[in-house]
Amino acid sequence: MNTRMNHMEVKPGAFKTLLALESFAHGQGIAPELYELIKIRASEINGCAYCLNMHVKDMMKLSGSLERTTLVSVWREATCYTDAEKAALELTEAVTRISEAGVPDDLYSRVREYYDEAEYIDLIMAINAINCWNRIAVSTAMYPECF
Repeated sequence: MNTRMNHMEVKPGAFKTLLALESFAHGQGIAPELYELIKIRASEINGCAYCLNMHVKDMMKLSGSLERTTLVSVWREATCYTDAEKAALELTEAVTRISEAGVPDDLYSRVREYYDEAEYIDLIMAINAINCWNRIAVSTAMYPECF
């Protein structure tokens, strides 16, 4: 397999901009495991093998739980996630697939049961950050361990 290009070398400024977004999103106080769950779920939806590989490994280091790491795609049926995590995962799906239905009011209300307004924006920024990374990786044909 070959990547189309190394985006970090071709356009370092774009890479630095994504790093700044990631740094902002990461620094907002979302629990580390939840942050990885968001990254895993968005990467699954977007079909980003590079990011999925990275964040599954990161989640395993954080949680040590094979169950919490591997059941993300079926979070609705899994009992290993809290209701707050499930609300964040549902929001992740809606924002990642924003063109399909937007973020319905009932979803917004469910998320707000667990997260205040500032935390809601923190979740949106985390979801946006991983979606940006996924889109760069998929568009440049990155694959696990390519760099």
